[in-house]
Amino acid sequence: MILKLKRTPGIYMVGFMGSGKTTVGRALARHLGWRYADLDEDIESKAQKSVPEIFDELGEEQFRIMESEMLQRRVHDVARGVPWVISLGGGCFAQEKNFEIVQNHGVSIWLDAPLEMIKARVAGGTHRPLARDPQKFEELFHKRLACYARADYRIPVTADGSPGALKAILELPLF
Repeated sequence: MILKLKRTPGIYMVGFMGSGKTTVGRALARHLGWRYADLDEDIESKAQKSVPEIFDELGEEQFRIMESEMLQRRVHDVARGVPWVISLGGGCFAQEKNFEIVQNHGVSIWLDAPLEMIKARVAGGTHRPLARDPQKFEELFHKRLACYARADYRIPVTADGSPGALKAILELPLF
């Protein structure tokens, strides 16, 4: 295992909505025997509201504040040496303060799924507030690519989907 993970055993799954962060993150944690968290699930649990309800009732700005708070809570465990695989929401890594927290407390892995694959995965869903407007969705995808590209590792998501992404992660020089 690389020194950075020995000091702060956190692996952070980043990428756009629908890229497979939750599926791959859970599988990776299971494979490693590490704990797993999904920040969106943490937020929903604490707020007792779904992500769309939070966006609709409180707004995106309040959601981002809650997201940063949840990230800091999870990172607190990582800093104490508790190993976690944590899936971040699509916009979390795009916030500079969250990017810095992640970079200082483990390794980030970008699941780079093509736009057409993501569109197919999120089509018809109602639980992604930022996917409601197709044009804004596509603009947001392109805008966030530069943020995700700052991750420590990039894993292309191909036709092999989540199993292929997990295999590629396990082949990284991390372990």
